[in-house]
Amino acid sequence: MTRYAEVQAELRVHPRTWLVTGVAGFIGSHLLEKLLQLEQRVIGLDNFATGYRRNLADVAVRVGPDSFANFRLIEGDIRDPDTCAAALSGVEFVLHEAALASVPRSMADPASSHSANVDGFANVLLAARAASVKRVVYASSSSVYGDDPADIKVESQTGRTLSPYALTKFVNEIYADAFRRTHDIDSVGLRYFNVFGPRQDPNGAYAAVIPRWTEELVTDTPCVVFGDGSASRDFCFVDNVVQANLLAACTPEASGGVFNVAFGARTTLLELFSAIRDRVARILPTAAQSNLQFAPPRPGDILHSLADIRRAREVLGYQPAFDLALGLDQTVAWYGRKARASAAAASASFAVQEAP
Repeated sequence: MTRYAEVQAELRVHPRTWLVTGVAGFIGSHLLEKLLQLEQRVIGLDNFATGYRRNLADVAVRVGPDSFANFRLIEGDIRDPDTCAAALSGVEFVLHEAALASVPRSMADPASSHSANVDGFANVLLAARAASVKRVVYASSSSVYGDDPADIKVESQTGRTLSPYALTKFVNEIYADAFRRTHDIDSVGLRYFNVFGPRQDPNGAYAAVIPRWTEELVTDTPCVVFGDGSASRDFCFVDNVVQANLLAACTPEASGGVFNVAFGARTTLLELFSAIRDRVARILPTAAQSNLQFAPPRPGDILHSLADIRRAREVLGYQPAFDLALGLDQTVAWYGRKARASAAAASASFAVQEAP
């Protein structure tokens, strides 16, 4: 039995009370879904700045009404200390996902990123201490590696940060370490590498590349790559991230640690586009003729990013079950279903309007 299977079995026998911040977001909603499937009690906190009620509605459908009854939503902002205190009352574990998570957004508006990602994080930590929470697991980012020249990113070596967003996540790690020593707040940081999967928002100026390209291919919209496409990333399916969060919360030896969360494989953007296009073409054959359009690189973006996940394997028992291919199979299929449902709804609405 894997460590992850052991943790899930133990949680079913001994349910806990969890707070998921950013619960209506992409990763937060997947954490909520898994916890409810494991019959846990979950409080969710979200201000809906980047999260969506439709994500919570999707979780409700997937887990069923009995399990969803174990969820309580608090609509509020982590930048408000009183809201954090109320949300953390009676909580045993915190999975902290709330953030403004975008390098380009932070370049355009550094102040908002700092307020949400740094001030909000400090509020969560202090409220966790007051509530005697057992552990806070928080989302850090591969962006903290900055200009580190190493081909493979190891937790012990980082470079200079290249964006305000990266800086906020690095400051989170410093705060967590300091508060663990000075305020006895147990925490674990997870450095996410390019997470993707169903429910990830494909729209807006700050959309991640996989949902954006998938949606554009499905809707026959030109796909743009920033740079020449040789930049590479370690793409991590969201189910792997859910696994890492539960392991980080329930593994005593993880206390105070920071861990890379990725699959551990490098994919260039050109390779990624080809993989997405092939899958979309199974649904929409015309997508096979689509090609990338090239634009100048964006300020703050890192050229290459590949994780060493040995520490997460050894300490947490982390075993990512989804590589890029398996993750894309599920992700593209989800966006395909979403597109067909939207088309059917639009067709039905048009038919009603046209009816005499």
